[in-house]
Amino acid sequence: MAETGVAYVFPGQGSQAVGMGRDLFDHSPAAHAIFEEADRILDMPISKLCFEGPVEEVLKTVNVQPAVLTVSIACLKAAQETGGLPSPVFAAGHSLGEYTALIAAGAISFSDGLRLVRERGRLMQTAGEQNPGGMLALLGAELQAAEEFCVQTGCHVANINCPGQIVISGSLEAIGKALETARIRNIKAVPLRVSGAFHSPLMEPALPGLQAALASVPLKDPAVPVISNVTAEPIMSANRIREELIYQLNHRVQWQKSVEYMASAGVTTFLEIGPGQVLSGLIKRTSPAARTLSLGSSQTIQAACAALRGSSRHD
Repeated sequence: MAETGVAYVFPGQGSQAVGMGRDLFDHSPAAHAIFEEADRILDMPISKLCFEGPVEEVLKTVNVQPAVLTVSIACLKAAQETGGLPSPVFAAGHSLGEYTALIAAGAISFSDGLRLVRERGRLMQTAGEQNPGGMLALLGAELQAAEEFCVQTGCHVANINCPGQIVISGSLEAIGKALETARIRNIKAVPLRVSGAFHSPLMEPALPGLQAALASVPLKDPAVPVISNVTAEPIMSANRIREELIYQLNHRVQWQKSVEYMASAGVTTFLEIGPGQVLSGLIKRTSPAARTLSLGSSQTIQAACAALRGSSRHD
């Protein structure tokens, strides 16, 4: 089953850490080339930002999105270079990670995708300045309760991540009200370190700019079906990609449903390719029988590829 039941999943904003990708740069020629190419494409030392920070610069939306995408593609190239990486039956990514998935599936070139997420990050950061807001993770909440909570506080459901974890977005006033309401109701609400109310109507100022940026990017049909953030169903054609990426900006991310779809379609192994292990945790809570492997550093890539080669021999 290792050869036929594999999905590649790519993390989004929130998985970043200063130092990410440094060991790949030092030990993998393929990853090294990706970082050098990213610096040329963006005409800025995005690699140095990943490796050295400072953390305040890494956390800026305009920087973190291209940084996470670059590290994720570097991880993918390093894993492919190592050998033992099976081809996926699906690719998927959480929010920003959907762009990485589209690059991995051959629908967007690395250079176009990197420029696109840099512009997306800039537009989202600017929208956050125009419509100041934030995001909260509600832990232990189910969807109906979260939606009722949003009606009462003026927030919006932004990410349905897994059973018991829903992220909401809202204006600063709405987030303040949500925090107070959560305290009174003894609901665990964790503020996220983001620059705005992502995946909500407060991101609408970013839409015209993203539409213009996407209009100039050549797209291809993905070689591997990419699971849509907004419908949790496969995207098979280039025509759907622009519509998806625009709609995704100010609508909720259906990550739990995406994982459920892939599991129901025969995926037994999810490879989280990129920094951190956020998605692996969400996947295990959604599909406890699933196997998750993290490919975020030289060590984890070597271990995962060895494990995949071993399971392939036993199938």
